[in-house]
Amino acid sequence: MGSSDECHIQQIINIPEKVEPSLWPQCCIYNVPTILLKVKEEAYTPLLISIGPIHHNNKKLEEMQEYKHIYFHFFQNRLERKSDLVNYKSFLEQEEQNIRRCYQKKFNDISNEQFVDMILLDAVFIMELFLRENKIWEHRDDYIVTQLCVSKSIQRDLLLLENQLPIYVLEKLYDTVVPSSVKKNNWFFKLAHEYFASCYPRHKESDERRKFEVKKWEKSLHFIDLIRCSYLPMKMSNQYIDSQKECLMLRAATKLNEAGISFEKVHNRSILDIKFEKKPFLSWFLCLGCLPCCRFFKARLLLPHLKVDHATECVLRNLIAFEQCHYTDEPYICNYVSLINSLIRSKDDAELLIDKEVVVHELESNEELTTLVNGLCKHVVTNSSCYYQLMEDLNEHYNSVWKRAMGTISQVYFRDPWRSSSTIVVIIVLIFIIFNFCRAVHLMF
Repeated sequence: MGSSDECHIQQIINIPEKVEPSLWPQCCIYNVPTILLKVKEEAYTPLLISIGPIHHNNKKLEEMQEYKHIYFHFFQNRLERKSDLVNYKSFLEQEEQNIRRCYQKKFNDISNEQFVDMILLDAVFIMELFLRENKIWEHRDDYIVTQLCVSKSIQRDLLLLENQLPIYVLEKLYDTVVPSSVKKNNWFFKLAHEYFASCYPRHKESDERRKFEVKKWEKSLHFIDLIRCSYLPMKMSNQYIDSQKECLMLRAATKLNEAGISFEKVHNRSILDIKFEKKPFLSWFLCLGCLPCCRFFKARLLLPHLKVDHATECVLRNLIAFEQCHYTDEPYICNYVSLINSLIRSKDDAELLIDKEVVVHELESNEELTTLVNGLCKHVVTNSSCYYQLMEDLNEHYNSVWKRAMGTISQVYFRDPWRSSSTIVVIIVLIFIIFNFCRAVHLMF
C-alpha cells in the first residue's frame, strides 16, 4: 500500500499524525484503573497532601502547600552549602523527561519549569518530614509531626499509588544535599523503611533477612514498591516457578476446620509465607491431635499474624492496584488477599480465625472485617497463584471422606484435652465391659 493510501486511511479514521505511547518502559507510577477506582475511590485519593503531578491541581489539597513551603525554608536554612540545592535542581532539570516517563500520564499541560519546581518542592517536603519523624531534625511547633491524626493522614497519603515520586529522585536528594553530619551512617532506604514501619508486618531480623531486604530496597521504584518488598518472603519467587496458570477454589475456614484442619498462628515469618503441614501417615488419625504432645497427628495451616486496622484496607488496595498495573506476572499481594478472601467468607469464618489469634482487628465488628476482606478482591484479575500447591493440598485433604469423618469425630469428641481425656476413658471402659462380657460368656460355655 502506498503512502497516499495510508494518508487516506488516516484521514478516514481521524488518527493524529503523532501518537506518543502512554506507557514508557520506565513507567512505574500509574493512574488507578477505573474499574478498581469505582469500587472505593476514597482508598486511592489523598486526604491532605498531593505528591507529584497527578493530584497537583486538586483544590481540596491546597492548604498543605503552605506547609510544603515552610518545610522547604527550614530545609534550605539547615544546609551547609546552599549551592547543593541549586545543583540538585539542575539534576532535576536534566532528568525532567525521564521523571515524566515514570508516570502513566505525561502532563503536557505542565511546563518544564513548573514540573521541576513541583518535584523539587515535594521531594524536599518528604525529606524534611522523614528527618523530623526520625528525630534527626526537630521543631517544637511542628503541626504535622505533633498532631497524630495529621501525621497518620500524611503517612497514608504517601502510600497512594497516584501520589508517588520516583524513589531515585529522593535518594539523590539525600545523598547529595542532606548534610553528612545528619546522616550518621544511615541511608535513605532505611530512613524510608522506618517511617513506614507501622504499615507492614515486622519480621524477625536476621542477617539473611536483612541482606534480602537491602537488596530489594535498592531496586524499589517508589514507596509503594518499597512496602511491597517488605511484605515478600525470601523464597516467594521460587514458589512462583512451580505455580500453575489456573485458579483453584478453596473452602472457607469453617469448612476446612470441620475437615480436621487446625489454624495456627506463627511468629517471625513474612505475612505471605503460609504453609500447610501434616504427616503423611499420622494425619489419618486427626482425632488424636488434641491430646497433649500429639501435634504430629494434626493437619495444620500455619498463618502469620494479620493485624487489620483502618489503614490496612488503603495500603492493601494500593498494593493490589500497583501489582495489577506493574507486576502482572508476580501478583504476590493479590494472591495473598485472594487466599484470605477464600478463607473468610462469613462472620463465622472471621470468628474462627480471630479465636485462633491468626487475625486481630480494630474494626467495629467481625461483620465489618468480613466485608472489608471480601471487597478487596472485587475486579482483581490474576492468571496464576503462588499458593496453587497449598490450595491443591488443602482441597485434597478436604475431599478425603475418611479425613472429613475424622475431622467430625475430632470436633465432637476430641475438641480439647478435657473432652479427649473423657472420650478415651469412655472407650477404655467400653472395651473393659466388652472384654468382661466375652469372658463371662466363655466361662458359661
